[in-house]
Amino acid sequence: MSHCPIVLDANDLQRQVRATYERVAQAPASGFHFHTGAAYAVQRLGYGAAELATLPAMCTERFAGVGNPLRIGALRPGAVVLDHACGAGMDLLLAARAVGPEGRAIGVDLTPAMRSCAMRATAQAGLLGRVELHEGTFEDLPVADGSADYVISNGVLNLAPDKPRALREVERVLRPGGAMYLADVVLDRPLDPRVRGDAGLWAACIGGALTEPELLRLIEASGLQGARITERFECFAGTSLDRKFHNRLHAYGVNVCAVKAGNLPE
Repeated sequence: MSHCPIVLDANDLQRQVRATYERVAQAPASGFHFHTGAAYAVQRLGYGAAELATLPAMCTERFAGVGNPLRIGALRPGAVVLDHACGAGMDLLLAARAVGPEGRAIGVDLTPAMRSCAMRATAQAGLLGRVELHEGTFEDLPVADGSADYVISNGVLNLAPDKPRALREVERVLRPGGAMYLADVVLDRPLDPRVRGDAGLWAACIGGALTEPELLRLIEASGLQGARITERFECFAGTSLDRKFHNRLHAYGVNVCAVKAGNLPE
């Protein structure tokens, strides 16, 4: 990333992000600068239509991811998965099903309305016995060191003002040998630091997005190893964001995996 100073009001950003996703929770079909819903997830991100049809609409209608972290690798039955900013819980519930009755899925999210939707969806799906939901931020995950086998995340790292700290938190909560399955927004060119100071542009998933090389370097700097991009998605195609930056800036989604040094316990 550029070493030029970026002046950003983190509190203003958090307010704007919370307001945006409160609106997604309350009125998911009202129109946003990004796509939402199950049809989008299937058509652009490779989720299985039949599988999503078995989940409560409470979570699938409010899905707003930019990739599909669950396509990166299989989740081991009996494992503990932390969903980093879980939103209304679509990926969280898919992960809970994948790890089975002996596993556990932990959702962390900043937005009260999204957590409420995720809890209702969890109850409707009959998965209360293996799902936990907590209030929390990227930079201060409310779980113990080395407590997760996997951290999944979909479209939210770009919203973190302090990405190095957010990624160090992911590294902290993973067990040795654990894996991060991340989907996030990337750009085809670096942004001017003055543009990065616009909290509204950050809340629109652009101001805080990195290029692919920047993202991979940042992940490696956190202590995670083997960071690599496994898939790319045209997640903004046809949106107002796509029209606004047409031919000037290409924003798209990527799946990225990385691991924590060591070996998972048998």
